[in-house]
Amino acid sequence: MNLPDPMDPGYWASAELVWSDEFDGDALDPDKWRFETGDHGWGNNEWQEYVTEGVTQVSGGTLKMTAKKTGSGGQVGDYISVRLNSREAFSFGRMEIRAKIPEWKGKGIWPALWMLGTNIGTVGWPRCGEIDIMEYVSYDPGRVHFSIHSAANNHKDGTQVTSGPVVLESIEESFHTYGILWTDQYIKFYLDDPENIQLYFPRPIPSNAENWPFSKPFYFLMNIAVGGDWGGQQGVAGNRSPAVMEVDYVRVYQVKSSKE
Repeated sequence: MNLPDPMDPGYWASAELVWSDEFDGDALDPDKWRFETGDHGWGNNEWQEYVTEGVTQVSGGTLKMTAKKTGSGGQVGDYISVRLNSREAFSFGRMEIRAKIPEWKGKGIWPALWMLGTNIGTVGWPRCGEIDIMEYVSYDPGRVHFSIHSAANNHKDGTQVTSGPVVLESIEESFHTYGILWTDQYIKFYLDDPENIQLYFPRPIPSNAENWPFSKPFYFLMNIAVGGDWGGQQGVAGNRSPAVMEVDYVRVYQVKSSKE
């Protein structure tokens, strides 16, 4: 068997679709996704409680994910929202999510499309690794962020690797495609087209578990946080509730070994 060289310019041309959710039905597929629930702040002092009821809808070919105010709006538990984890995990590939960010028109909403290492339960965060395919904070509209986190590079220590804010003026009004090209040699983050690279993170030399935890399985997460250390930096206030993020699809393409 021949292993294609990920540094070859034509490497991704042979990638094949191996897993996807197109959200074409009328309900969330429980074989592909599971809810994660709770209101403990999620390591970032967030305000929302993640619940299972009344926060998702599948219709018209998209998944609608909702965060909404249920209390006075001034503290933890005054908002409910949704956090979905994929049941399957993947090592390497072209991971692509097409989505539209909530038109919140206010402060405090923090939607994200991302991935975590499946060993988080044993090694914890950030040693498990985190790949942020898309993050957005509503107090800074018209911009999107891409980043990675590891024990060596993470926001708690102020050492994260990030694109910084990338201008995307239509992010709240239009669907956009957010993706990564991930191999054992690099992670490249792209916007709308695989050629439109916004962040390139090569595997460090030398690499170890602290600076490259990215050669093992990761699962998808999709969520809308409210408030928190980043999302709530300028408070939580909106003139539009609920906040709805629409997801058109999630797709995984992988390059297979070729026979000699």
